[in-house]
Amino acid sequence: MLIQKTVQSLVPRIFKIQSEQDFNGLALALFRLHLEHNPVYRRFVHYLKPGLQPDEITHYSRIPFLPIDFFKTQKVLLDGFEAQDYFMSSGTTSQGAVQSRHYIADKGLYEQCFLNAFRLFWGDPQNYVFLALLPNYLEQPHSSLIAMMGKLIELSRAQHPESGFYLYDTKELAGKLQALESQGTKTMLFGVSFALLDLAENFPMPLQHTLVLETGGMKGRRKEMVKEELHRILRDAFKVPAIHSEYGMCELFSQAYSTGKDGRFVCPPWMKIIIRNSQDPLSLEKEGRTGGINVLDLGNIFSCPFIATQDLGKYHADGSFEVLGRFDNSDIRGCNLMVE
Repeated sequence: MLIQKTVQSLVPRIFKIQSEQDFNGLALALFRLHLEHNPVYRRFVHYLKPGLQPDEITHYSRIPFLPIDFFKTQKVLLDGFEAQDYFMSSGTTSQGAVQSRHYIADKGLYEQCFLNAFRLFWGDPQNYVFLALLPNYLEQPHSSLIAMMGKLIELSRAQHPESGFYLYDTKELAGKLQALESQGTKTMLFGVSFALLDLAENFPMPLQHTLVLETGGMKGRRKEMVKEELHRILRDAFKVPAIHSEYGMCELFSQAYSTGKDGRFVCPPWMKIIIRNSQDPLSLEKEGRTGGINVLDLGNIFSCPFIATQDLGKYHADGSFEVLGRFDNSDIRGCNLMVE
């Protein structure tokens, strides 16, 4: 089919982006593709802007962004492709929450996205021991985070058999960390917030050779706290200069990372953040002003590369961004079109 050939021609361009012009060109090509061949996105755009023609959009900032809630109610996928699998949100934000489903037509492309991003930020995964403190997610077979960590651990284990998931066993994990530290082994500790706090309280230790990366989430286990306070507690317990973070979600294929004390996230070249006005989702905010986070993830070619999230954030002139919280349902304006 023609659409499959079109997609095959576009995928290699994702990881060859070197300029704003490259990004804009691919974003516009994907906009035209989805406007014509993505039934859910096409209906949304025609409802939002009746009669919109593809050539009216000349810059990615003007592309309509699909509200993320669509993934809770509809199968967001290009025509002509079948889902191999799906990622599901944790669904633990509130009681009775409806979980999103992100249907995956090419899991190999997901692996390309997170591995290329990891190499940009951290280098070769084979150079690290990966310790995953993810007790709440491991029981979820459709977690995108588990899929990512599983692949990183697989790549690492050829040289580092210590890599693995540690569930609720913080005592064993603490012993493993001490052994790796004594050997000077480069290590990455990934964990949900509440589990990292448990480790910090019960087994504080200086970590000179370990990067600590929190993936968010108290999941009802602990009282919610602002990220600055969480990071301060973890920095003090592990005597590290910074706690790193990931910004990702099951509806995306790509992740942004924060790697310093300021807590700002940086995207890989095929991903960008735009801040929309909180009251008018079709208007954009200037840099430094708070609003809703819109994500352009050009790796998300099979479902939708243009997602309006429910996160609040702020964009900075250097291309970094902050995540400041989430909208309450009562705060969302104009993003509920067609969500049934």
